[in-house]
Amino acid sequence: MAEHDDKSNAFGGAAIFATTHWSVVLKAGDAPGDESTRALDALCRGYWYPLYAYIRRLGHSPHDGQDLTQSFFAYLLEKRLLAKADPESGRFRSFLLGSLKNFMANEWRRQSAQKRGAGQTISFDTQDAEERYAVEPADESNPQSLYEQAWAVAVLEQAAALLEAEYARAGKQAMFDRLAPCLQGDRQDLTYTQLGAQLNMTEGAMKVAAHRLRQRYREVLRAAVANTVADPLEVDGELRYLMRALSR
Repeated sequence: MAEHDDKSNAFGGAAIFATTHWSVVLKAGDAPGDESTRALDALCRGYWYPLYAYIRRLGHSPHDGQDLTQSFFAYLLEKRLLAKADPESGRFRSFLLGSLKNFMANEWRRQSAQKRGAGQTISFDTQDAEERYAVEPADESNPQSLYEQAWAVAVLEQAAALLEAEYARAGKQAMFDRLAPCLQGDRQDLTYTQLGAQLNMTEGAMKVAAHRLRQRYREVLRAAVANTVADPLEVDGELRYLMRALSR
């Protein structure tokens, strides 16, 4: 039981708000250390695709989209933007998009004259980027709306991945695989009785397991959002904003 409580604190309890990724980055300012470097790197690796989708929706080619995204992160990870981060804005989502807009307006031409990929940056699968972009809505919607929708999806995906890893560590991968569709409200193809038969569990036990999975997912989702805001008081507002973005 104590082990479970520790995990809950790591993801869903009050302890997650003490030192989140974005708060570490903001506190570092223009004098970053190893901790802030790791925190910013984790955030960037989790949220590169919304920026790529935004750039592509502006009309840039796949090649330029890749070049811009990589060049921007090289610029960002060199810490030249951190001193300009406004703690009052609170949200990494807003900071990142604003920084990208400024970069595209003032820096990209100068940066692109240098060797692509020079300096510290993150890597991402360019084929995966285009495959994901290809299934985005084909209408000419506002690039910022697409960015916010892609960001919301990225948060949900990160939460689901963290939850799956937690279940796998506990030896419950099979249970997660069978119950995962209920996280987003998808209907199960099988009844709880049928699912329980596959896992040698009763119908009642499967219902309890599904309830616990959904509850744990909400905790992990809140933790994922908390990592992108500077103040724990902003978590609920950011969650509501992301849910609205998904419904547009």
